[in-house]
Amino acid sequence: MTQPQPPSTPRFKFFAARLDRAAAMPFIMITALIDMLAIGLIIPVLPALVGSFTGSQTDQAFWYGVVTFSFSIANFFGSPILGALSDSYGRRPVLLIGFSGLAISFFATALSTSLAMLIVIRLIGGAMQANLSVANAYVADITPPQDRAKRFGMLGAMFGVGFILGPVMGGLLGAISLHLPFYAAGSLALLNLLYGYFVLPESLPPERRRPFEWKSTNPFSALRGLTQLKGAGRLAAVVACSGLAQFVLYTCWVLYTTFKFGWGPLENGWSLAAVGVVSAIVQGLLLGRILKIVSPRRLAVLGLTSSALAYVMWGAATQSWMIFAIIFVNLLGATVSSTIQSIISGAADEKSQGKTMGAVSGLNSLMAVIAPAIGAPLLTMVSHLPQGDWRIGTPFYFCALLQGAALVLAILHFRGERHSRDLGTATRTI
Repeated sequence: MTQPQPPSTPRFKFFAARLDRAAAMPFIMITALIDMLAIGLIIPVLPALVGSFTGSQTDQAFWYGVVTFSFSIANFFGSPILGALSDSYGRRPVLLIGFSGLAISFFATALSTSLAMLIVIRLIGGAMQANLSVANAYVADITPPQDRAKRFGMLGAMFGVGFILGPVMGGLLGAISLHLPFYAAGSLALLNLLYGYFVLPESLPPERRRPFEWKSTNPFSALRGLTQLKGAGRLAAVVACSGLAQFVLYTCWVLYTTFKFGWGPLENGWSLAAVGVVSAIVQGLLLGRILKIVSPRRLAVLGLTSSALAYVMWGAATQSWMIFAIIFVNLLGATVSSTIQSIISGAADEKSQGKTMGAVSGLNSLMAVIAPAIGAPLLTMVSHLPQGDWRIGTPFYFCALLQGAALVLAILHFRGERHSRDLGTATRTI
């Protein structure tokens, strides 16, 4: 007896093809590119938008810190929930939630009429947005452990390309209207939502999913699990210190260059694009080649060293061209995130990638919560100084200390790993 055949309408065939498509790197890379394009659009203009509701540089620095804090605190509590949901129901639906949250956040920000409204909007957007951690889990789903550093680098390169184009577009549009980049970013988020719904395949098969448990969504519990993860150890502290330095940099960058060099959205857009160029070149073209010569652990140490020096030089820069020179000199600094994430991902089992990457994202979100509370006051303290004064770089000197601490912790962790391996080898020999 012949089996009944499924309907052969074009509509059915289209959706069947979409559902049967195998997950692969190009799909998630396109998603990451559009996502970072949208985020990059608003970075040069958000401080200026906050400034439109304030009356002085001191107030602008303070309230920008509050707006940044509101997004980060919501993201800190939301990321572990979304990461755990992606382990239970798949990566694709959670990514769609994130794209929806971004679109709502961007359009509502463009329509905001007060600081209070802006803060509420950023709270909602932060709670719904965990695209980076879920994208990392997606990559881990489809990549063997030995290739994850390279694959995370490829994903980072897409973020870098988006960071090249997004801030430049944001600077150009922001020079026309402070609200225009937010409408453009919201449109890109909607485009990603459509792409995710119709094209992006699922990466996590049902047999590798785990039941959703509310207790696993406690962000502090997730962080505790990360610190107890065998093979991660002090790397959680490395992520914390390095992440805090990075988020203090993000919090202060636009206002720092404005206060020190008198830059506007366009100049800041170009500087952030330069960061994206370096990130794309290093992670997309050089990282795979470097990893053939240098281990991820050694590369992490070199990258942390380079970053620490770069923070000092950014803070001490006396001419605006120096900012660009330091960005292009700090090539190895662009490798830190991918190498550390690959080591942590390799320490987790295949059923916990979403939870683990969610915990890493949650830790970064916690640092993003703390960063405005540190960076904004440091910048406020020096906001009265004349343009060009070296003391305006105080937040970056603090970042250098944090990155130095991360470097020391990483060295101690890797030495401890080597000692444990040597001890295990000796025991087996005996």
